[in-house]
Amino acid sequence: MDFLNASLMLFLIMDPLGNLPVFMSILKSVPEERRMAVLRRELLIALAIMMLFLFAGQSILNALNLKQEAVSISGGIILFIIAIRMIFPGRGGVMGAQPEGEPFIVPLATPMIAGPSILAMLILLVNQSPDRQMEWALALFMAWLISSCILLASKPLFKLLKQRGLIAIERLMGMILVMMAVQMFLDGIVHYVQAQ
Repeated sequence: MDFLNASLMLFLIMDPLGNLPVFMSILKSVPEERRMAVLRRELLIALAIMMLFLFAGQSILNALNLKQEAVSISGGIILFIIAIRMIFPGRGGVMGAQPEGEPFIVPLATPMIAGPSILAMLILLVNQSPDRQMEWALALFMAWLISSCILLASKPLFKLLKQRGLIAIERLMGMILVMMAVQMFLDGIVHYVQAQ
């Protein structure tokens, strides 16, 4: 996989357009003058988590005695639950009832941006080509930067798409995420069976 393919794949997994309605829903309880500051903080925390996993993810998994297959299967399950909630939102929105006040780390930084899917993919990239770790770091940064620009432009995008447009995008992304979640789950099972 080359740099551009890795950047594109990481960007698609971050899914900023799919996350846009979720972010707006979670941030609506935050005073408007604080929203951009909270969003920037959460984006930077997410980048730090992803970089940590890129450079130390395999060591963390080894220390916890977890295999790549476990990351893939658990990532698929969590992504599936989030996707189902995007398609059929309940009370409290996609992430359920949230505590009062500003979100901190959960659920915006993780699992919405730095979720199990992207963390598993970063570990997979490093496992496949450990000598290209800096290239993967740059690909991750590019995908994060583009995603951040989209999320930071949430207000104009909301004006353009309106509530119905965002709901339609959220449901469509939910359908796509269901398929991605099932594929991640199946890939994890196949790799586990092959490793036995």
